[in-house]
Amino acid sequence: MNRRLTLLLSLTCGVAVGNIYFPQAIVPLIAAGLDTSPGSASLAVTATQAGYTAGMFLLVPLGDRLRHRPYLVVLLCLTGAGLLAAGCAPSLPVLVAASALVGLTTVAAQIVGPLAAGLVADERRGAVIGTLLSGSIGGMLLARTFSGTLGEWLSWRAPYLAAASVVLVLAAVLSRTLPSTTPSTSRPYPSLLAEPLRLLLAERALRRSCVYQATVFAGFSAVWTAVALLLTGPAYGLGAESVGLLALVGAATMLATPRAGRLVDRHGPDRMTAACVVAVLTSAAVLLPGTLGAAPGLAALIAGTLLLDVAMQSGMVANQSRVYAIDANARSRLNTAYMTCAYLGGTAGSWLGAHAYVTAGWPGVCGLLATLATTALTYHGATRRRQFSEARPCHPSDSAVS
Repeated sequence: MNRRLTLLLSLTCGVAVGNIYFPQAIVPLIAAGLDTSPGSASLAVTATQAGYTAGMFLLVPLGDRLRHRPYLVVLLCLTGAGLLAAGCAPSLPVLVAASALVGLTTVAAQIVGPLAAGLVADERRGAVIGTLLSGSIGGMLLARTFSGTLGEWLSWRAPYLAAASVVLVLAAVLSRTLPSTTPSTSRPYPSLLAEPLRLLLAERALRRSCVYQATVFAGFSAVWTAVALLLTGPAYGLGAESVGLLALVGAATMLATPRAGRLVDRHGPDRMTAACVVAVLTSAAVLLPGTLGAAPGLAALIAGTLLLDVAMQSGMVANQSRVYAIDANARSRLNTAYMTCAYLGGTAGSWLGAHAYVTAGWPGVCGLLATLATTALTYHGATRRRQFSEARPCHPSDSAVS
């Protein structure tokens, strides 16, 4: 894991993750271009995330069985084909189907994470994960800005076609530069598919990370799905590029996640997780005045989304550090269980966020975020009480009573 390889893997994460998020900024443009409602056009976002969740379950476990270089190249080529199909889609059903294919295959970041975790010492794992996550965050932020601006200038199809070109170029680069690796298992595919569920049932630390990230990521996805509708609606009347510009505020997250990784290495994941969930709950209150419009509302959206982004991504560093430490020989399968749960939450959050906005406006979206964060905090408190109870030494009087 020299610096050059770290940067290349970080770029791979950014490109792969960007494919999931850039459609969020162009939902209004898709609706206008295909003559449908914004709620229907948001199905492209939901389909991408649902496909990504399926890819977690079906494809990521193969990272323990296949050599990483050819596997990553094939996945990126399939993603490029899906993006080309989406950019040329003549109707919403075709776009939704192509978006599902893109989501299914753009799981390169989840192959790269376990790969990198196996190439570094335990005491540096959090820092490296934080660096890779910075690449993912950069891809997510730049993708929204890029798609909103390019879509406003040209059409909603342009971001899909441009993303396809970037993905295919990256596939060519990786085919020549990624080092060769040895698979950690030779288990048959059906056994690999069953293993994440077995690990989820057997490993309490894995279940904890799944619950934390699924609830927080659901709130994150709800906010970013609804904010495009808010900014392009009557309260602000802005164009699609405004969503991308708002996302750029989260660039500070790229600086926060390496720092979060070092804190996790030093203090462990539990304290970081709790702090991040509290920050998510706080962000719901900060975001609420966003419904006011004009400068005060925009200031609330900037501050609230920045706090939410930093909290969600820093929590991701803590949770992945916890997950990768469980079993060095099953990191892809562990990551499959963890990220599948996380993106099931994200998929549900996108759907709930769009419907909460249609039903109750922006306050409904903030209420949804607060409810999800409170659920995570309640679970964290119950988990800590159970740990304390199990760690407490048995008092002699207890034995006498029993």
